[in-house]
Amino acid sequence: MDDPRAQRLFGDSLVAPGDLASSPFRVDRDRIVSSPFLARLAGVTQVISPGGAGLLVHNRLTHSLKVAQVGRAIAERVRDAQPDLAEKLGGCDPDVVEAAALAHDLGHPPFGHLGERVLDRLARNRLRLRDGFEGNAQSYRIVTSTEIRGQATIGLNLTNATRAAILKYPWTRRTYPDPHPRFMDPAPRGAAVVPDDPDGGSLKFNAYSTEVNDMRAARAPFAGRVADWQQTVEASVMDTADDIAYAIHDLEDVHRVGVLQQGAVAAELMAWQRWRSETDLNRAGGAIESLRRQLHRKDDWIADDEAFADAVELVRAELVDGLLARPFDGSLEAEARVAAFSANWTRRLVESIEMIGHPAIRSGHVQLARAQWHEVQILKFVQNRFVLERPDLALHQRGQARLLASLVEALLAWLTDPDEAQRLPRRLRDLVELAEAELPTDTPDRISRGRGRAVIDFVAGLTDSQAVGLMEALSGRSRQLWTDAFVL
Repeated sequence: MDDPRAQRLFGDSLVAPGDLASSPFRVDRDRIVSSPFLARLAGVTQVISPGGAGLLVHNRLTHSLKVAQVGRAIAERVRDAQPDLAEKLGGCDPDVVEAAALAHDLGHPPFGHLGERVLDRLARNRLRLRDGFEGNAQSYRIVTSTEIRGQATIGLNLTNATRAAILKYPWTRRTYPDPHPRFMDPAPRGAAVVPDDPDGGSLKFNAYSTEVNDMRAARAPFAGRVADWQQTVEASVMDTADDIAYAIHDLEDVHRVGVLQQGAVAAELMAWQRWRSETDLNRAGGAIESLRRQLHRKDDWIADDEAFADAVELVRAELVDGLLARPFDGSLEAEARVAAFSANWTRRLVESIEMIGHPAIRSGHVQLARAQWHEVQILKFVQNRFVLERPDLALHQRGQARLLASLVEALLAWLTDPDEAQRLPRRLRDLVELAEAELPTDTPDRISRGRGRAVIDFVAGLTDSQAVGLMEALSGRSRQLWTDAFVL
């Protein structure tokens, strides 16, 4: 295989007969689709826990499928509109984008972003793992290291192009590339320093230090085409599709379950539209005014007051006076309204996409037009302000955080019990061997750090219900002996 983009990390020894007749990137997609890690995402929270809503809501799997759908549409659009620029920057293959979109959330732990924050805090502070935990880095670890195929632990053996397209944040927490992008001014999106990290590691990153050589290999074909801290075109498409799916499709869920109230959203948007010389940001309209100021601070390369005001008005008209005007009652008419809202907004955003040869540092080579970029910011604001900041959701999440912390401690205690060495879950034992083998032999506390990484990998690979069930069993509250055997 001569094309460096299509080369695999471990060669093609695992390509099944007949696969070579297909695009190597379609083979990537098929391998991801057949992975149990993708199937697991059906039981992992997107915004609302799948088991707690009473209605069919998005989970990480359905979210990933929609990102793949939107990403493919964007890839076809920019490839056909600007083929020369796409080729100059390293290519824009729809199969690569679709595969990367399906894989981008494989590493998300139980309970979504809440679980990600909890595991990162435990990994850094309790287990002294300098890399901590990051969902994007965990996804990359899965496709390169911890997914089992055949007799070897080699990941999914994906091509360079697909592995590079998964890298939304193509750097490690602290050291790669050098100089690290967190030292840039402004820093790329996601590269800001972790607030509570004395070593100044990056907030978001896509590879642990154990996978850095693989990341280098995946991005080698793009050297000289995109900056070493910049996403490939295909990664930029996937990232943009992820933003669109979050901004639009997740609004469906909060409307369906009735937690997004028309009155509260209308009051905030309309109060801001009357905003003149107010200085009290605690008053109605102050939250969205804070957003406007934040966009100017962080994204002055595109922030525009006129576009911001137009976006507020459009969202008010189509979301507040449109979708939210009537509560969701489960009727066919209500379903049709939701479908029309999502389809119209998705089409509008996809059709605005453009490819840029020299983007701003906080952007990618593929981006929304200025007007639509502001519209996405307002849609995301609505969800963040009126859903994610709700006290009842916080109450639920605090319980989930305590559960994950207790689960990590219980597994560590089991792992270090000398009388239980032969009765440990086989997968946990495999992960310990893998983690210890990755660490240099002179690593301080090598055994304890290897065990810590293994426990984090193990917990991150559970569904929401598996995490709950396993903790029930470990705490002695479960009466059913074999309830969680499938986890072990």
